[in-house]
Amino acid sequence: MEEFILEENKSFQVRTDLAIEAKEMYVEDKAKKEKQGVIVKDRLEDDIKITDVLVNKQGEKEIGKKEGTYITIYADGVKRQDTKKQDKAAKVLALEIKKLLEKKKVLKKQTALIVGLGNWQVTPDALGPMTTDKIMVTSHLFQLEYENVHEGYRPVASIQPGVMGVTGIETSDIIYGVVDKFKPDFIIAIDALAARSIERVNETIQLTDTGIQPGSGVGNRRKELSEEVLGIPVFAIGVPTVVDAVTIASDTIDYILKHFGREWKEKDKLSKKLTPFNLPFQSKPFSEEDLPNKQQSNTVLGLIGNLTDAEKRTLISEVLTPMGQNLMVTPKEVDGFMVDMADLLARGINAALHENVTINNASTYTR
Repeated sequence: MEEFILEENKSFQVRTDLAIEAKEMYVEDKAKKEKQGVIVKDRLEDDIKITDVLVNKQGEKEIGKKEGTYITIYADGVKRQDTKKQDKAAKVLALEIKKLLEKKKVLKKQTALIVGLGNWQVTPDALGPMTTDKIMVTSHLFQLEYENVHEGYRPVASIQPGVMGVTGIETSDIIYGVVDKFKPDFIIAIDALAARSIERVNETIQLTDTGIQPGSGVGNRRKELSEEVLGIPVFAIGVPTVVDAVTIASDTIDYILKHFGREWKEKDKLSKKLTPFNLPFQSKPFSEEDLPNKQQSNTVLGLIGNLTDAEKRTLISEVLTPMGQNLMVTPKEVDGFMVDMADLLARGINAALHENVTINNASTYTR
């Protein structure tokens, strides 16, 4: 897992790999003042929401995220088990990969190396290996049966380097060795990420041209894989599959406050049955507008109700961390989510790299 940590205050650091969350955290910390160096744009592509975060040198210092392009695709079809929406998300992913390849001037016949990062024995960290299992590898055909390869395909190879705890070898060293011998023209690395928000787990896909650092999502920051290090373009695709216990506890407090805030604003009785915000019969998801005022927050949760987001997280961390209870948590349905997300990613990558492959026939390929 890759990790990006942004310090919200001196006492506590929030773990997130998503550039969009890094920007949100910075905006919160700076009283919602826009800063130069980070540009955020929202758009729709075939009813799929996409957020572009463009970071320059100044923005790199402001939010701690490497200079480059970060594209967040909202693939909620995986959680909802909506196959049509998953197909749309796969098509959008393929389109966005093609755009990044063109931006980096990658030619249609150049060789790709797909790297599935993570530990296949740990479900929420197995996204990389599960995805590479479905990648359409063709490089051996170009070497051994070139005359039988039709137009519309490029040489593609894939590897699953594993994790240091299993292999005893630095993941990056394995990749460096393969790159040195195989000499691909570009790399696409796939990894599981950590999120700051429960709502984004198994629901968002981050695509970037800045590279990646294997292992750091669980606090084991390793050598980075980037164009600066390897001398070839390195693209990274990541999906948040875990959050920490501090995040879950903090979000739960927010949901409680928003629930009561909505009740007050709609002049309903406080005794009305509580219902989870994501159930179909809930009118709409909670938002910041649902938060009650300070006096009402104090009525519901006392002192805790009036703490800022950073203060809540610091307090919860101070309670959980010494006891060893600040766990990394994943949804109980993660097995199904990972299968669907790996299939979505593989179809998007296959369609992006091979002109003759569509989202529909990409789903029929597996090794």
